[in-house]
This record gives sequence, C-alpha cells and structure tokens, in this order.
Amino acid sequence: MKCAGGARMGWRCYERMLMPPVQSTLKLNDGHEIPCIGFGTGQLNEATNRALGEAIVAGYRLIDTASRYRNEERVGSTVRDAAVPREALSITTKVWPDRFGFDRTLRAFDESLARLRLDSVEYYLLHWPAPWLDLYVESWRALIRLRDEGRVKSIGVANFDAEQIQRLADETGIPPAINQVELHTHFQQTALRTFHAQHGIATVAWSPLGRGRYLGDPTLVALAKEHGKTPAQVVLRWHYQSGVVAIPKSAKPERIRANIDIFDFVLDADDMAAIGAFDDPDGRIGADPDSFPR
Repeated sequence: MKCAGGARMGWRCYERMLMPPVQSTLKLNDGHEIPCIGFGTGQLNEATNRALGEAIVAGYRLIDTASRYRNEERVGSTVRDAAVPREALSITTKVWPDRFGFDRTLRAFDESLARLRLDSVEYYLLHWPAPWLDLYVESWRALIRLRDEGRVKSIGVANFDAEQIQRLADETGIPPAINQVELHTHFQQTALRTFHAQHGIATVAWSPLGRGRYLGDPTLVALAKEHGKTPAQVVLRWHYQSGVVAIPKSAKPERIRANIDIFDFVLDADDMAAIGAFDDPDGRIGADPDSFPR
C-alpha cells in the first residue's frame, strides 16, 4: 500500500490559515480515506491547545487523541475554534481497555464525544487489546454499531497483532480499517505491515521518530544533509514513501512546522534501503501489547 501523490509543499496558507499544504490520503478498506501524516497529542496536556493550534495552521488535518490522554476537552475546543471548517479535519480518539465490553464501550464513546463537544469523529479505535480480559471482540461489536449509526466514519484498533485482528474479522465479519502501532526506523514491523497490506488495513505509526533517540545516526544525518532536510524530516518521508501514516507530536512550533514539510523531496531506492537496514525486531521502545496495560 502506498500513499498517492507526493506533490511539492511550496506555499503557505492565506494569512497562515485555511488551506493546508498538499498532502496525500490513503484509502481505507471501508472506502473512506485518512491523511498520510497527522498530529499526535499524547502527553501534551497543558500544551495541547497551543501546539494543536500551531499544527492546524501548519496544515495538519489528522488529529490524534484518546480518552487516556485526558486532553479531549482541549482538542475539541481547539478544533471548534480553528480557522478551518470542522469537515476539513479528521479526528481520532480511542477507548481504553478499562471500558471494554459492548455497553461500556458505547458509553465510553458518548463520554468522549461529550468531552470533545463534537457530534461525531472520523476514527474510533480500541486503544490496546488487553487479551487477558477477553473483551476486545465485544468492544469491536460496539464500534461496528457506532459506525453503522454514522457516528464514526471508520473504526480500527491500536497495538493489535495479526492474530487478534484476524479474530475480529473471523468473529464479526468486519476487519479494522486502521491499526495504530509503534513503528520507527529501528522497529519497522515488517511482518505486521505485510499482513495489513494483504487486508487493506492502514498502518498508523505512533512514536514515528523513535522518541528522537536515533536521529543522530550518521546515516540519517548524511541523508538529511544530502536532501537539505533534518533527520526527522527524512524519517517522516521514509514513513510516507513506505505507505505508513505517521503521527508525530511536538510542543515546539518550529518542529511542528518542520514535521509536515516533507513533500518537496524524494528518497531514492538506496536511501530507502539504508533506512530499512536499521530494522531491529527487538527494537520496541514503548510498552509491549502482550502485557500492557495490566
């Protein structure tokens, strides 16, 4: 799966508002689309309004939050106050495993909408599988109802493995449209991405920059110098050309702007191979879905 396009982002919005830089969307297996780069809000908390406001001005149109982030109110207020129409923005939120179960998940969604003060969201995800609870299939059925009622456009999961996704599809007949997982240069999730591609599931990368710990790698530094970009921009371009939706986050305006400025250069096959060589199957730096959250 590859994102179409790659047009040059060489202009800014009228009065720094309204029109986003050119960016592509990825078609989902339910017929809807998702922007190929988004803005993550996890752990921003008090900085959420200012950072998200900067992101919308910079051109981000995919905004990622979750009930667990405890910032849905801030995200919603910034979306309502934005100088772009609500229909131009795509909002993701998620349900935490402590609200799994059919009825509990439906109530959790209502509570998220109330905090956001929105009538609907574009994407609603199960945040972690928590397989020891054995409730994620029940919650998935709740998400299917929400989608069928038109309160959510697309439904998906986060941090699920291929076996868990297959169980959802086998028991309900509806596969996820999205799986949001840890994915960066040193943990590339190749097998899972292959499974996603076979089933038309969009791969969305959280921690797409590996929390910054690999950006000083000499190979990335050299590629950045060659292309006149930063190492972070090179990594985000690698995600884009790999057909992966990246949701970087930052509270710094200059980094927010830089992270979406990736549409005016191309990594060639050698560049992509050099980054591909970083992959480490044991390179996970976030929580392990097999044991989190207990």
